[in-house]
Amino acid sequence: MAANKRIGLALSGGGARGIAHIGVLQALQEQGIIPEVVSGASAGSIVGALYAAGKKPGEIMEFVRKASFFKLFKVSIPFSGLTRLTYLRDRLAESIPEDSFEALEKKLIVAIANLNTGECEMRSSGKLFDVVTASSSIPLIFQPVEIDGQFYVDGGLLDNMPVGPLKPLCDITIAVNVMPHVTVPGKSVQNVLGIAQRCFDLSVLANSRPNMELCDLLIEPKEVHDFNIFQINRYEPLFDIGYKAAMEGMDELKRLIG
Repeated sequence: MAANKRIGLALSGGGARGIAHIGVLQALQEQGIIPEVVSGASAGSIVGALYAAGKKPGEIMEFVRKASFFKLFKVSIPFSGLTRLTYLRDRLAESIPEDSFEALEKKLIVAIANLNTGECEMRSSGKLFDVVTASSSIPLIFQPVEIDGQFYVDGGLLDNMPVGPLKPLCDITIAVNVMPHVTVPGKSVQNVLGIAQRCFDLSVLANSRPNMELCDLLIEPKEVHDFNIFQINRYEPLFDIGYKAAMEGMDELKRLIG
């Protein structure tokens, strides 16, 4: 269908909500629409890396099913007091044959936040696993990842839905935002945890807005907001939400493709 149009896909961060990305990929696959370039931050970088490595949506769902929440948050009282994401790195190494961007079947661009320089970096070459792990390291929960003497955390901190890097490479850019803008009830922001979560959501939303206007098609499954960013055990409803949202935008996407 898209033989004459090069399609780019930007996958936002959002913790467990990123499972909805797999549903989007399933809908695209069924319609014969295959993105050639993928960008991602945080959870979007995990799904993006697996997809760029040639994994089908069903195989990526299997990756999620086998993930252990408790192993993900195994705490060994490290120096910084935070949890290391070694489990994620190990799972990536089990699923992707080579630790290299260049070895992927599709071009992948991953956003990571450099704590030392305060800049957002877009990585698309070199070692893969540390970059994806860094992009998924939520600040104050996971340890920063050291790469070449610099320390990196969640790319979503500075660019949660990296559409910009796709524009020079693609004819059509699709963005999937799993951190949608919704109004929340007053009771949800009346405690410390609720306020902290809402402030994080709003800061991510702020850096995503420019990318919403930059992309050609925005897929925004608002129902994912009902799920906690750590609910990886709710993968089936999250997959379905992503699939439904993608199908709702399919007519517009086909129009863009022509």
